[in-house]
Order: sequence, then C-alpha cells, then structure tokens
Amino acid sequence: MIPRYARPEMSAIWSPETKFRIWFEIEAHACDKMAELGVIPKENAEAVWKAKDVEFDVARIDEIEAVTKHDVIAFLTHLAEIIGTEEARFVHQGMTSSDVLDTTLNVQLARAADILIADVEGLLAALKTRAFEHKMTIRIGRSHGIHAEPVTMGLTFARFYAEMDRNLRRLKSAREEIATGAISGAVGTFANIDPAVEAHVCEKLGLAPEPVSTQVIPRDRHAAFFAALGIVASSIENIATEIRHMQRTEVLEAEESFSKGQKGSSAMPHKRNPVLTENLTGLARLVRSAVTPALENVTLWHERDISHSSVERGIGPDATVHLDFALRRLTSVIEKLVVYPENMVRNLNTFRGLVHSQRVLLALTQKGVSREDAYRLVQRNAMKVWEEGKDFLIELKADDEVRAALTDAEIEEKFDLAYHTKHVDTIFERVFGAA
Repeated sequence: MIPRYARPEMSAIWSPETKFRIWFEIEAHACDKMAELGVIPKENAEAVWKAKDVEFDVARIDEIEAVTKHDVIAFLTHLAEIIGTEEARFVHQGMTSSDVLDTTLNVQLARAADILIADVEGLLAALKTRAFEHKMTIRIGRSHGIHAEPVTMGLTFARFYAEMDRNLRRLKSAREEIATGAISGAVGTFANIDPAVEAHVCEKLGLAPEPVSTQVIPRDRHAAFFAALGIVASSIENIATEIRHMQRTEVLEAEESFSKGQKGSSAMPHKRNPVLTENLTGLARLVRSAVTPALENVTLWHERDISHSSVERGIGPDATVHLDFALRRLTSVIEKLVVYPENMVRNLNTFRGLVHSQRVLLALTQKGVSREDAYRLVQRNAMKVWEEGKDFLIELKADDEVRAALTDAEIEEKFDLAYHTKHVDTIFERVFGAA
C-alpha cells in the first residue's frame, strides 16, 4: 500500500490507531460482560473505560513489543500503564490473542466492505447514466477483435452495469460472511470464558458470533472475501480494457478525458494515452494477487498456527485500499469518458457493408437456398470486400445466384441498421427494470 493509490477513508481503517482502538473496545466490552456475570469486579470493568478517549501511544506499544516480541501483550501492558496495573488485573481474562486479532481483522474487513459497496454503487450510477445517454448510439460489435455485427454503446455500458451489479451482490455476501467474531479462548472451547461474553462483544461490534472458531476464525470466510474482491478487480479490468481498445488511434470511438495542461508523453507532445485505464489494469492485478494466498490460508495446523498472519497483514490493507482507489478512479473515467459517435459510424462502415452478411445469409435460406450454398454465396462476395476493397451491397446485387433468390429491394432491406437495435429496450428492461 502506497499513498499514491490510497484514499484516506479506507487507509484509516488499517492504521495502527484504528487497530488499537478496536482492540481496546473488544477488551472493554468483554470486561463489561464478565462483570455482569460476576466473573470480575464491576469496578475493574468500569476502570477499563478510563482509556475510552485516550490516544494510544503507538511508539510506546512498539517499544514494549520490541522486548515482549508479542503485539497483544505489548498493547495490554500499555493499557495497564494508562488505567493502572491493579485496575487492569482482569483485562483479557480467559481470552487468547486470536480472540482480539481475528475479531479485529473481521471488523476492519467489514468496514472496508462497506466502503467498497458504496464505491460500486457510485460506479453503477455512472454506468447507468452513460447507458441511457448512448442507448441508441450505434457502434460495431467485435468478436476476436474483428468486426462482427452492430450493437450500441448503450448496450456496452449496460453490460458493464449488469456485471457490476452482480459484483455488488458478491460484496454484500462477502461482507455478511466475514462479519463474525470469536471470543472463545484457547482452542475455542470457552473453557475459561463464558460464550455470553463473545455474544456481547460481537453485538457491540456489529458482528455475529463464529459458530466454531477453534482458536482462530475459519479462513474459508476470508478466502471467500478476497475472492470476491478479485472478481470485482477483474470486472474493473474488463471495463478498462474495452476503453483502452476504444482509445486506440485507429479506433478512437471513445477516450479518457484529457484535462487542460495534461501531457501524454515526455517525448511526443501529440500523445493522449489511456493512462488511467492502464493504471486500473495494473491495480486489478494487485488485488487479484491476494486471492491465492487467501485460499492457501484456509489450511492451518490443528486448532491454530500463524502461517496466515503475515499474509493477512499485507493483503488486508493492500487489496481493500487498491480496490477502493480503483473503483473510484473507474467511476471518474466513466463519468468523464468522451464518446465519438461519428467515429463509431465510420468504423462500422470501414468494410462497406460486411457487417450485414448474416442477414443476407438468413434471407437466402428463407428463400429456399440450402445453408451451405447460402454461406458459399455470401462468403464469396464478402471476400471481395476483404481482399479487393469492393462494396458488399454492389457485389451482392451483381451476383446472379444471389439475384436468383433475392430482389434488389430485398437485398437492400438487409442493410438497415435499425434492425439491430429493435430489442435494445428489452435488454435495458432486463438490466435496469421497467421504465
């Protein structure tokens, strides 16, 4: 995680100050419940809250950890320095470090998910706006990078909207799955702490108690969370790649906004490069790089080991911070994307009517020509356009075998672009609902 690709709201979730604040809340709420159960004196539980408004000294905690080689113990020692050694006597009673660490991580991931969900909702709004703006803006569809048949720019935006809408549901599901906490003690048996403490802490932190936690929360939850992030990142790259293609000089159907004073190249003053979407492609790779380690973290020894710990200290902040930045950047790109309908029409007509070949093929079969012969006739004339620069409509009208089945008017009718947009409303209703 570097500041260049980090937004303050998401970065704050992963700051040491935030982490220690959550640790404190876990310990304080646990003490409250233990006091209610009569396990510890009420005055000791109340004393813990003396640190409620204290800013924990990160440098001091680091100093203690340098000696103890244990981060949770270092924090508890610092907490005792603040509230008093005697008052802190019952803090962390019956708990183990993973109770604090795992529950905190899941609080952070749930909070990060809330930001990511809002990000996706913002992106969806931008995609919807542009989809309706260009609902009937004709452009050529491509398969294998080669001209296929006409589509609309609105359908392109609608396709990305539908994909991101699925991602929104994935993120909400991932958030629900990750929002669990565990205050179950060593190996998760509650031998030294009442399950009611766990229930109380989880309620206060907006989590659900983990049904079976061993000494750690099961990592299949985290694997699902990071897998969801990886899919969102891939969808970002999918959109970014389409924009990068559209911005190619020989295509130029759309391009990223180029602001006043912006420069595209240190060497070539004419350049307007798709730097934002190229950046998004790279950020998507970074987010996806968290998925495999998260999957590998599912396998731990017996009731606990810490092979997952170092991984999560990296991928937790990195994946969420980078994805947050990428979603916001993509939203801005979509909102400001410059679209060139006239270039779309120019590109569609580059090969002088070839995009209508299927309609002619189907028309011939409907007139009694076998599919094999119809394909041969249409391809024969299409190759003249590819290889000799001919006009497809003119060649079809000059082909005696084609003319034996179709009149000039019938051939010309197959070149009507409106034919390809007649179900756009139906698709939009499927994606966006009834008007």
